[in-house]
Amino acid sequence: MPKSIAILGTGPGLGQAVARRYAQEGYDLVLVARRARPLDEFAAQLSDFHVSVSTIAADLSQEGSSAQVIDEIRAAVGCPTVLYYASNPGTPNAGFQPATTLRAGPVRAYMQHALYALIDLVQEFLPEMTERGEGQILVAQGTAALQGLPNMSGPGLALAAQRNYLQSLEAETDSRGIFIGRLYIGAAITGTPFHTAMLAAASDSTAAPEFPIVTPRRLADQLWDMTISNTHEITYPDNRTSPETKSPEAATATEVAPPC
Repeated sequence: MPKSIAILGTGPGLGQAVARRYAQEGYDLVLVARRARPLDEFAAQLSDFHVSVSTIAADLSQEGSSAQVIDEIRAAVGCPTVLYYASNPGTPNAGFQPATTLRAGPVRAYMQHALYALIDLVQEFLPEMTERGEGQILVAQGTAALQGLPNMSGPGLALAAQRNYLQSLEAETDSRGIFIGRLYIGAAITGTPFHTAMLAAASDSTAAPEFPIVTPRRLADQLWDMTISNTHEITYPDNRTSPETKSPEAATATEVAPPC
């Protein structure tokens, strides 16, 4: 049976790098993102890999969107070998705010995106993965899932709940051939809006703090390596094997475009 991966969150940066990494390994791809045109343009770039590529334009922050996505994934590949979930519950500016002013409304929206849609997908495909004794559920999120910080509440609450869910899922399914992998990133990924904003902020500051910078290709390789080594959770940069930290003002123009 052909191997396949459904990538929930195929944005510029890591999502696209993961698509390329798995296409390189011969996996058929189902690419999911909000906007159809950029998704189709990226899919056209993957023709050299000679794998099947399907696209789904859907916004998983909308309640009820999971049903459409599930139906289209099934139509494309049946039950995928891998579910990769990196749909971001934040806003373009990440949505972080002080806990002292946080309201419940935005948190409900973050939970829909980070947790409820993921649960729908897992509950749909996990039984078949378990029956065949093979399946992977992977996530890549920010380290806000691991530690609450001043003025950075909001999305992290939903990501922490997601992590708790996946930890329980791992404990219940690991002996059944299901791999649950979690990569938490405390770095600016080159080519993303966050990295661009960080560079702009650094240019306006004479004392910009150092912040880790990482290429999406490196993180995609790390996700792949996690599945090979059966390592269920990694943080970047804490688990890295070689330094890749530099000050924002030291970043070169070539890093701004996705290297993948």
